[in-house]
Amino acid sequence: MTLRRAAIVSPIRTPVGKFGGALAPLTAGALGGHILKALMERTAIDPARVDDVVFAQGYGSGEAPCIGHWSWLAADLPIEVPGYQVDRRCGSGLQAIVNAAMMVQTGVSDVVVAGGCESMSNVEHYTTDIRNGVRAGNLTLHDRLTRGRLMSQPIERFGIITGMIETADNLAKDWNIGREACDAYAVRSHQRAAAAWAKGLFADELVPVSVPQKRGDPILFDRDEGYRADATVDTMSKLRPLEGGVVTAGNASQQNDAAAACLIVAEDKLEELGLEPIAWFHSWAAAGCDPSRMGYGPVPATERLFARNRLSWSDIGLIELNEAFAPQVLACLKGWGWSDDDSRHEILNVNGSGISLGHPIGATGGRILANLTREMQRRDVRYGLETMCIGGGQGIAAVFERA
Repeated sequence: MTLRRAAIVSPIRTPVGKFGGALAPLTAGALGGHILKALMERTAIDPARVDDVVFAQGYGSGEAPCIGHWSWLAADLPIEVPGYQVDRRCGSGLQAIVNAAMMVQTGVSDVVVAGGCESMSNVEHYTTDIRNGVRAGNLTLHDRLTRGRLMSQPIERFGIITGMIETADNLAKDWNIGREACDAYAVRSHQRAAAAWAKGLFADELVPVSVPQKRGDPILFDRDEGYRADATVDTMSKLRPLEGGVVTAGNASQQNDAAAACLIVAEDKLEELGLEPIAWFHSWAAAGCDPSRMGYGPVPATERLFARNRLSWSDIGLIELNEAFAPQVLACLKGWGWSDDDSRHEILNVNGSGISLGHPIGATGGRILANLTREMQRRDVRYGLETMCIGGGQGIAAVFERA
């Protein structure tokens, strides 16, 4: 069977909100509905031509189950279009894009919506204690955010890993990465994000969000909320380590709210639908790694990807490695064999990433794609790499080709 080429069309995103910030009044389902409606309007496609909706969410909820379909219906779009939900933790958004691309490549679908949403501000507390009743004693409520990090691997096999911060500090020890290097990297991320905003580089990919207020008129949220234009190594150095290592609130990714989406379309349907691709899906791979060093996942994932697609670093003109933590990024670069003065630093996360722009789990893959593909156009780059680590011990990587 000959695979069809899968086109990336109109990748867009909302601005990224802080935890408890401007987007907190909106649930993940509402954010998903907003971006899906905007995608239909921007592409001017008949929504009935969509064959399926593949949507990611890292912190699924009974308040909006099967969030791909739920958000589609919330956007008042045709009920005949199905949808489903993807969860590969931090890699969920990219996995949704991959799944949609494979559906198109194999002829199962002609047009698929792919993306994801997350409202970490609204992730609930839950209990496993009362399904069969509680006769006496205390009732435990778990914060799904922190509990999900603790339980991201079987404790019976791997012991207790307190969370992702511990895994990043482990990598810092493994690779002899100091606090000063972590802070310097974080500052670079904030500076690059601020410069990108100053140059208007996010304008085409952004979809503003009207946020209702308890009192008064809605507020139009149209700018990423987490980056700090005034970040310096001196201000970073004053922050206390979160768990006694090198990770601080300043050199770690944030908890965030956002949504992102795009169309994945068969090449032979583009002209008929009046759509222009920005990129082509090229190839992808995922790989597992030690859960206690989960941040290292992009290294084996990229190695596996290059083995499959016969590309190498010399073919890649732009790189997006999601910044879960500064020491995690620096460990991956060392694992890839990069020196401190490697020229590839200049094509890595050129407009900021998770530390500065945020990491709204289910939306991150789409957020990255929206900027990566536009930057590939601006720089006339043929191949771009998107990769990220995944809580619980995985990595995912994908290559996209400029259209």
